[in-house]
Amino acid sequence: MLVAGFPAGAFQTNCYVVARGAGEACVVVDPGQDAVEPLEAVLAEHRLTPVAVLLTHGHFDHTFSVQPVCDGSDIPAWIHPDDRELLADPMKGISSESAAFFGGRLELKEPREVRTLTDRSDLELAGMRLRVDHTPGHTQGSVVFTTETEDGTEVILAGDTLFAGSIGRTDLPGGSHRQLLESIRERLLGRPDSGVVLPGHGPTTTVGRERVSNPFLQGLAGTTGAADVDPAATPAPGRGL
Repeated sequence: MLVAGFPAGAFQTNCYVVARGAGEACVVVDPGQDAVEPLEAVLAEHRLTPVAVLLTHGHFDHTFSVQPVCDGSDIPAWIHPDDRELLADPMKGISSESAAFFGGRLELKEPREVRTLTDRSDLELAGMRLRVDHTPGHTQGSVVFTTETEDGTEVILAGDTLFAGSIGRTDLPGGSHRQLLESIRERLLGRPDSGVVLPGHGPTTTVGRERVSNPFLQGLAGTTGAADVDPAATPAPGRGL
């Protein structure tokens, strides 16, 4: 398996390319702000042909370049229906501070072809199987995508659900700290320790490392469930948007 990535734009959002190998078809994950040129360079370097764009959620730092990438290669974008409206109206998903940065106005366009994701479904793309898990909390339409390497190791494209040493912020429209903790407990913490987590911002990590050391996850994997954790006791960090 080939996985290549780079941080893009002012928010340093990780854009990933995933393929079976060099010279193959690939999927692009979260092409954010200023991602078009570095993405083209990665595709050329590895001789890859994109067949789809997968979006972990609808915040514009993850979707800013989806329309030129998709329409330029005549490929579809996949997004959870709860976040689809953010593709054309990103202002609905950002903070007042971010809105002020853009003068209170930011207009984007949907790609020509948009397909919606279904929880616990499998996508067969670029010769790979990618499982979709709905993980609301950072946004209502947040998802993680999971595929496997040849030796069976899980590769988890986590978006802003889980970071190395942190979790997604939940102080934006549609965010819920309690819901995010529940999503992480139910959809991620039961995974093998070896599972590789590719987050939307920051460095790569593993499920095992986060289970042991992530301060926001302590108690979630044991007898104390997410529903028993007081959201006010573990405030959401600010990362990404």
